[in-house]
Amino acid sequence: MKIVVTGAAGFLGRRLIRALLARGELSGPTGQSHRIEKISAFDVVPLEGIDDPRVESFAGDIADPGQIERLIDAHTTSVFHLAAIVSGQAEQDFDLGMRINFDATRALLERIRALGTQARFVMTSSVAVFGGALPSTVPDTHVWSPQSSYGTEKALADLLLADYSRRGFVDGRSLRMPTIVVRPGKPNRAASSFASGIIREPVNGVDAVCPVAPETLLWLMSPARAIDNLLHGHDVPKDKLTFGRVINMPGLSVTVEEMLASLRHIAGEEVAGRVRFERDPAIERIVNSWPGNFSADYARALGFTFDADFDSVVHAFIEDNAALAR
Repeated sequence: MKIVVTGAAGFLGRRLIRALLARGELSGPTGQSHRIEKISAFDVVPLEGIDDPRVESFAGDIADPGQIERLIDAHTTSVFHLAAIVSGQAEQDFDLGMRINFDATRALLERIRALGTQARFVMTSSVAVFGGALPSTVPDTHVWSPQSSYGTEKALADLLLADYSRRGFVDGRSLRMPTIVVRPGKPNRAASSFASGIIREPVNGVDAVCPVAPETLLWLMSPARAIDNLLHGHDVPKDKLTFGRVINMPGLSVTVEEMLASLRHIAGEEVAGRVRFERDPAIERIVNSWPGNFSADYARALGFTFDADFDSVVHAFIEDNAALAR
């Protein structure tokens, strides 16, 4: 079994590759497990820090058809498409966001269609496809109405994947992820970057700025649960996907104030006190257009899982952070 992972050098991409290597197998088209023989890891920079003969690193432009032809061939059985331009950057640079978030997705799907392999294609979507007047709990049937370029690009990609799957060109599934927290490393240009920053920075002894109000409601998932669900999403038999190929993932619905309460409870008042509020209207406009809670009934019925509470998310980050520091 040959697998392609785009966005491989990123935070989730690296974790996914490690999880695939540890697992050693995935379900094939017939539902039987097959041994993972090769993982082609693609990003704008080479993948480093994973030394395994099954992994081959490629670097380049994911929107370049020539790169895609070299990356995906007739032996490619599965693609995990994680490469993306994040929300804040996509809003600032329309052409770049559209090129990477939509054009590249279409080029990947077209490559599989041209090969005629019906490869399994797993990608991540976003709650940013929603907006406008929203119910307190968004049902799976709610109509998408993105309020940002990023959300629009993700919605277009979702529609494209659903139609390519309907036509039998690919075996696609798009997992509409909550905001993933806590991400290690440096802040990125996503509008949701603060959601990790208000936990990560204080734990590391650094002051953090929260650009939204304490009562802001967020839909969250831990990195470990995101990887579990990516693998599960790949292995769900296609005949079980009776409600469509785009699936709202289950998550935690918590306010910023509740997040800081968990941080205070676990790490202490001094750590939580390193967060200050400086509201940013541009970020608030984007974040407040996103739903803060979903029913995710379809995902639950398919066996996708969610974090028990936000305390467990903070605990997991502190443990991972300590391990990295050793």
